[in-house]
Amino acid sequence: MSARCGAHSPETPEASETSDANPPANGTAAETDATVPSDAERRTNARARVYRRARTISVIGTFVVLALGCLYVAQSLLLPVVLAFLLSLVFSPVVRTFAKFYIPNAVTAFAIVLTLSATVIAGIYGLSGPVSGWIDEAPNIERQLRLRLADLSEPLDKLREAQKQVSEATDQNNGDEDVQRVVVAEPNLISQAAQGAPDILAGIALMLVLLLFILSGGDRIYQKLIRSLPTFGDRRKGLRIAHDVEREVSRYLATITAINILLGIVIGTLMAIIGLPNPVLWGIAAAVLNYVPILGAMTGVVIVGVVSLVSMQTTGQALIAPALYLACTVFEGQLITPMLIGNRLKINSVAIVLAIALWGWLWGFVGILVAVPLLIVASVISNHVEGLGGLRELLGPHAASNTPDRTIPTNGK
Repeated sequence: MSARCGAHSPETPEASETSDANPPANGTAAETDATVPSDAERRTNARARVYRRARTISVIGTFVVLALGCLYVAQSLLLPVVLAFLLSLVFSPVVRTFAKFYIPNAVTAFAIVLTLSATVIAGIYGLSGPVSGWIDEAPNIERQLRLRLADLSEPLDKLREAQKQVSEATDQNNGDEDVQRVVVAEPNLISQAAQGAPDILAGIALMLVLLLFILSGGDRIYQKLIRSLPTFGDRRKGLRIAHDVEREVSRYLATITAINILLGIVIGTLMAIIGLPNPVLWGIAAAVLNYVPILGAMTGVVIVGVVSLVSMQTTGQALIAPALYLACTVFEGQLITPMLIGNRLKINSVAIVLAIALWGWLWGFVGILVAVPLLIVASVISNHVEGLGGLRELLGPHAASNTPDRTIPTNGK
């Protein structure tokens, strides 16, 4: 009995240790099961995430709609401010260069604003005669254009006949001759331009005055901008963004302006050689329209083609002017501009077209002109701010590989 008890006595502690070890294991499993969320909790969390995402999207969408509405309503105020800002980016390096020769910023700024004012006045005065002449000749131009396009007039004749029948049907007054007909006369192009002239002149004056003060202030605008940022790292990043925006926009606008002036001179000369009326007008129009990528050249070709159809004797001669215009713009767009600008400011073509459509819808023709510079500003800012990676990918060109392609350099690299 004692031996049997002694034989079994060593096993008793092991059994007790085993029995004592099992409850903690079971307790840990219970605790693990308690931390795992149930199906109801998972559905609740997923529903909460969907609600938070929908709330974020609604807030962002509301902000975008309100911002677009403000841009559209306040265009008479914001458009001169944006133009003054873009022109200050172009002429700030000039002011800074003259400051090295101890010429005050105010003197240089006043000379720049005076030169721009004289240029605008001379341009308006020089183009007023040809433009008013084309407006006066609009009925004759329409008749001549109809004669040239006689082969294509049959569908238009059917449309006019249908419109005439509809008009006769709606004009029937059931024999009541006492019914009076009210006709609302819409203002013509000249009267509309006369009504909008005061607003245009006020916007130009505001732009020039604001440009004068910005250029006279020099780097104080940047200093105030940097001091308003909270941390030292934000100030360094803000200063780097401001300098990169100024450098890239000024280089782009200066280079494009020089290219467009040469293009206008070449096209005006060619139009004078082939005998197209008002070649100076078409040269200036080509220089201005070329600020708009792709669409500007297409618009210029169409306008010159219509004028050539009216002015030239034969259809073969009429095709020479648009062909020369198209050749010049293709040569400029495919060879000259890429050679001078290179890949520094390459932006996705879809983003360019969308930006032109958006700003043209908001601010008209001037919005079309400032669309690409504003797109460059957005691209430079997106290259510096980490949270704008999606915008950077959207504005960047289509890359051949999956590696992000940043075409606008950062810090000159």
